Amino acid sequence: MPEGSSPRTLAEALRARGDQELTALLRARPDLLSPVPGDLTQLATRAGTRASVVRALERLDRFTLQAAEALAVAPDPAPYRTLLALLTGDDGDETVAAALPRAVETLRAQALIWGGDDRLRLVRTARELLTPSPTRPSPTGLGPGVAEATAGMSPGRVQEILTAAGLGTTHDPVSAVAALTALFTDRRRMGALLDSAPPEALTVLDRLVWGPPYGEVTASPTPPVRWLRDRGLLLPASARTVVLPREVALYLRAGRAHRVPEPLPPEITPAAAIGAGRPQLVDSAAAGQALAALSAVEELLRDWHEGGPPVMRSGGLSVRDLKRTAAALDADEPTAAFWVEVAYAAGLLASDGEVDERYAPTPVYDEWLTLPAAERWALLADAWLTATRTPGLVGGQDAKGRALSALGPDLDRPAAPEVRRRVLELLGSLPEGTAADPESVLGRLRWERPLRGAVTGGAGGEGSVDTRSRIAAWTLIEAEALGVTGRGALSGHGRALLSVPAAAPGAATAESGTGAYGTGAHGTGAYGTGAYGTEAATAPGAGTAPASASDAPEAAAPLTTVERAAAQIAAARTLAPLLPEPVDHVLLQADLTAVAPGPLRRPLAETLAVVADVESKGGATVYRFTPGSVRRALDAGRSASDLHAFLAAHSRTPVPQPLSYLIDDMARRHGHLRIGAASAYVRCDDEALLDEILADRRSQGLRLRRLAPTVLAAQTDPSSLLEGLRSMGYAPAAESAEGDVLIARAHARRTPPRTPPLPVADGPPLPDAVLLGAAVRAIRAGDMASTVERKPAAEQPVQPSAQNGGLPRSTSADTLATVQAAVMTGAAIWIGYVNAEGAASQRVIAPVRVEGGFVTAYDHTSDQVRTYPLHRITGVAELADDLA
Repeated sequence: MPEGSSPRTLAEALRARGDQELTALLRARPDLLSPVPGDLTQLATRAGTRASVVRALERLDRFTLQAAEALAVAPDPAPYRTLLALLTGDDGDETVAAALPRAVETLRAQALIWGGDDRLRLVRTARELLTPSPTRPSPTGLGPGVAEATAGMSPGRVQEILTAAGLGTTHDPVSAVAALTALFTDRRRMGALLDSAPPEALTVLDRLVWGPPYGEVTASPTPPVRWLRDRGLLLPASARTVVLPREVALYLRAGRAHRVPEPLPPEITPAAAIGAGRPQLVDSAAAGQALAALSAVEELLRDWHEGGPPVMRSGGLSVRDLKRTAAALDADEPTAAFWVEVAYAAGLLASDGEVDERYAPTPVYDEWLTLPAAERWALLADAWLTATRTPGLVGGQDAKGRALSALGPDLDRPAAPEVRRRVLELLGSLPEGTAADPESVLGRLRWERPLRGAVTGGAGGEGSVDTRSRIAAWTLIEAEALGVTGRGALSGHGRALLSVPAAAPGAATAESGTGAYGTGAHGTGAYGTGAYGTEAATAPGAGTAPASASDAPEAAAPLTTVERAAAQIAAARTLAPLLPEPVDHVLLQADLTAVAPGPLRRPLAETLAVVADVESKGGATVYRFTPGSVRRALDAGRSASDLHAFLAAHSRTPVPQPLSYLIDDMARRHGHLRIGAASAYVRCDDEALLDEILADRRSQGLRLRRLAPTVLAAQTDPSSLLEGLRSMGYAPAAESAEGDVLIARAHARRTPPRTPPLPVADGPPLPDAVLLGAAVRAIRAGDMASTVERKPAAEQPVQPSAQNGGLPRSTSADTLATVQAAVMTGAAIWIGYVNAEGAASQRVIAPVRVEGGFVTAYDHTSDQVRTYPLHRITGVAELADDLA
C-alpha cells in the first residue's frame, strides 16, 4: 500500500501493521491461530468470519461495544467526528469524548474496524450483527434509515411524502430519498416541521424515539399517526407496522445513538468496613471458615471411607444419595453438593470404575490427610478457583429440561474460573477489611462483558438466565464458605492465593473493565445469533488495574502449574498462623459427652469418631457416647480395658462414672449372643436369654426356632439377624465358621489412581510469546511469498499462473538451474510446491544444498530448514532485485 494512502481492504490494513500490532491482535483473538494463517489475506478473511467476530464482540466492555453499535448506524465509512457526535450528542460530553479514543483503538487493534480516522469502517460481519433490522433490533433502539425504509416504496408515494413535507417533487426516486434525508438531518428545517405537528403526533414520536422504533397501526390510523405517515416521519415497514426513521430519531434524541452512554466502569461500592485498620477480623473469620471447610471435606470422605454411593447410569449422584450426604454433613443439599464437587475437583474422590460403580476416596486423599491443615486448604481453594465445575447448577435443569446432578457430566461451565477470579479481584481492589456490595460487583461485571452469557436457552433451562451473573453470585457464597473471604471481604490468604496486592487505604474504586472480565445481559437476543452464550475458560491476570478504561490491562494467560504452586504455598503460609494448633485431649463430662476444645490431632480424632458420635460442631466439637457407639468400638476389636485406657490418657477431666459403667455394661453383654451362618443361627449359654428372645413379639419377623437348648436357627442371613437383635436392644457378636468372634473393622475402599477432572476449555488457549512470535513470522513469510514481485526466467516467458499470483511453472531443467544458482549466490527464490497429500503451496526459500534429487533450504514461510524433493517443485522464480 503506498505511503499515506488509505487501505482499501482489511488485509491491506493488516499489512501496514507492525509485528507488535499483529502479535497484539493474535493475543486478543487466539481463535485466529487455529490453524496459523498462511498469509495476511487469510488472516483478514478469518478475522471477518461470523464465529470469530462474535467471539471478539463478546470480549468488549460496554462502552467499546456502544462505540461499535454507533458505528453500525453511521454512514460507511464514517469519519471519527461523526462517531463522536453519535456518542456525545449535540450538547457534547467531555467524559465520553475522553474515553472514545481508547474504545476506537481497542476496536482497531482487534481488527473489528479498519481505516484511518477520516474513514472508519466496521468489519462487514460486525456491521451485519450490529445493524438494526425488524427481526434483530439494535440496543441503540434506532430503526432503519430513510433510504432503507423506503426501498420497497413506490416512486409516486415517495413524491407524495415530499409534497406533504413541503419539498418540491423530483424526477427520480434516488433524488427524492436524498431530499427527504436532507430534510430530516437539517436541524432548522426539522424544527420548523415538528413545530407544525399536532401535540398528539409528538406524543406518538416520544413513545418510539428511544425504541423499539416499530409500532402497529390499524387500517384506518388516527389523525396524528396519519399526519406523521404522510410526511415520512413514520414510514411503513409492513401492512400493519410503521417505523421511525433513524434520522428522525437522532434529531429527537439530540444526536445521541444511546440513551445513556457508559464511558466509565461503575465503581465497586463498599458494603461495610470491618473496623478501620483491622483486617485481622476478616482474616480470623476466614480462617475459621477454612477450618470448617476442611472438617466438612474430611467428614464427607470419612463417610464414604468404605465406598460411597453408586454412580447413576447417566452419571452423578442420585437425589436420594445427595440427601443422605447432606444429612450426614448436617447441611442443606446445595452445600453438600458444593463440598462433593470441591473434593472431586481436588482429585480426592472419584468413581472406582468397577462393574457396580461407586464413588470412593482416591489414593491422593490419604496423601492429602498427611499435609498440614493450611496446605490442605490451599489445595482445596486452588481446585475450586480453577475448576470449570459449577456446583450451583445442581438441582436445576439444563436447556433440554434434564435434571443436573452432583458429580454429573453437565456441570462444566468454561466461564466459571474466569468469573470466580474476576469477582475476587474486584473484592481485592477495595481496602483491606472492606466488603463489597454484591449488586455493585454484579453491575461491574455486566459492564465489563455485556454480551457474555446473555443468550437464552429453552423454557425452564438454566440458559434462560444470565449464567455468568449466577456464577458471580455463587462465587460470593462459595468463597465465604471456603474461607477465601471473611465477612464478605477478601482475606489475606485469599489475596495470596490470587497474588493480588493489598489495595491502598481509601482506594474504594475498582479497576477498569477494558481487558477485564465480567458478564451481563445487555443486548440479549439483539444480534440474532446463538453464539453469544459462549464462555471462555481463560483466567485473567493477577494484580489490580487502573481506574479508567483507557488504562485497562489486557487479558493475561492462565497461571502455569509453577505459578499456581507458588500461589498455594503463599496462601498456606499466610493462613497457617491463623489456624489453631491441634490439641491432644478432650474434656469428658458427666452427661456422657466429650468436648474437644479445638481441632484434634488425627489419631485422637479417628479413634474418638469410632467410640462416640458427633453431636455438634463449631469452635468446640461435642461428642456423645451411646450404647451404639461403644458397641461400634467393641465390634472394631477394642476391649473395655482399651477404651478405659484411651479415655484416661486423653481426658483432662476424670472419666465420669456413668461412662465407665456404660463401657463395662456393653463389654459384658457384647458377644454374649453369637451369630453365624447356618442360614443363620444364634447360640448362647444362657437358655433363659434365648427363651426371652423367642417370647418377644419383635422377633417374629426373624422366624426363629430352637435347635438345641442353647441354639436358635433363623431363616434370614446373619447380617439381617445381627441388625434385628441389635434393634431389640441386645448386643450380639458375629462369629466365624470356626466359632471365633468376627471383628468388624472398617475396610478402607480406594479407587485406582485418578487424575482430577480437567477444566473444559472454550476455544483455543491463549498463545504464549513463543507461539505468537513464530506465528507472526510465518504469516509474514507467507504474505511475502504471495505478494512479492517475481522476475521471469530469461529463456521463457512468465506463465499466466505466476503472473496472477498462482504457483509458478517452469521446466525441470530450469528449476534445477535456478536452484543451483541460488545456492551459489545465497539468494532467496520463490517456489511452488505440492506435498505428498496433493496440497499446493507457495514458499520463499533460500537454498543451501542440492543433491540426490533434493534441495535443502531455509524456508522463510515456516521459519525452519527443510528438504524438498525436486520433483514436487512445480516451478521457481527469482525475487525482484529490490526485494531479494
